Amino acid sequence: MDPEPTTPHRPEAASRPLEPPREVVRRLPLTAGQAEVVTRGREAVRSVLDGDDDRLVIVVGPCSIHDPVAGRGYAERLAGLSDRLGDELIIIMRAYFEKPRTTVGWKGLLTDPGLDGTFRIHEGVPMARSFLRDVLTLGLPVGCEFLDPIVAGYLADAVSWSAIGARTTGSPIHRQMASGLAMPVGFKNSVSGDVQVAVDAVDTARRPQVFPGTDDHGRTAVVTTGGNPHGHLVLRGGSAGPNYDRPGVADGVARLERAGLPPRLFIDASHGNSGKDHRRQPVVVAEVGERIAAGERGIVGLMLESFLVAGRQEAGAGPLVFGQSVTDSCIGWETTVAVLETLASSVGRRREALGAGVPG
Repeated sequence: MDPEPTTPHRPEAASRPLEPPREVVRRLPLTAGQAEVVTRGREAVRSVLDGDDDRLVIVVGPCSIHDPVAGRGYAERLAGLSDRLGDELIIIMRAYFEKPRTTVGWKGLLTDPGLDGTFRIHEGVPMARSFLRDVLTLGLPVGCEFLDPIVAGYLADAVSWSAIGARTTGSPIHRQMASGLAMPVGFKNSVSGDVQVAVDAVDTARRPQVFPGTDDHGRTAVVTTGGNPHGHLVLRGGSAGPNYDRPGVADGVARLERAGLPPRLFIDASHGNSGKDHRRQPVVVAEVGERIAAGERGIVGLMLESFLVAGRQEAGAGPLVFGQSVTDSCIGWETTVAVLETLASSVGRRREALGAGVPG
């Protein structure tokens, strides 16, 4: 008799209820002051994208938040720097809680807050929201990447700027989500360096959408959006090389104009534009800053990966260095200050070159 066929072992599929967005928001609400910081941040970025404010938008912070205590320490320093450079720079703290992985790896504080593979998402969601509230209390607006559309229901009211990443910018689901978000959304070019896919995403997200989704009770629902007029392109380089240079920016601006979109974009100084070498981020900033100072207007924002301690470390390899990234390498605090001062100076020099005044 033939032996019984065997089935390879695999973990059993399972699910467990997650507290609905409405309940988490009710339990961890924004104060009037925190909500005002969110609104102020959104309006400031919109003004830049509309061409009514000549400041630069700077989205800067850790590649990912893995230690809320270190993240808050960074935010306290950044808030002081924001106050000092506020006439030239609109500083948004990068606070990423979800990490897209090309294959495997730590998926972020929201998914695995213990950094130990226990995936306590029910703890990670309120932990992420609490962190946003802490940063807003400092008067500092926050930027996030929304990787899972469900997460937006828990965090979006506390976010002033958001990104759709290189791996998801071509996703119809993410374009639909962005069309209903109440903040400006930056679409990154693809990992390969394809810029047109991000331009198409900006165009798509500007249009009203109707799609299956979830409501704030966590129930399946038909979602109708009005379109997001403040989607924009983010050049982050790719496998083909960087695209922050003058030809790369000119190509991005030309693609936006052909699509009938505002000719303004952001530069991500990390990722493909720095070859994932944090030491090259200041090099990117220096070149972009000189072009801005000379009067270039297409670049209206930059993204930087920065933390208290330069470099990166491997989670699970021993005691963690306080304030050092466990995902992509970041520039350290002292370098961050110097880089942002350089960009503030570039804005001031551009105003002198163009005869523009400080925004009111």
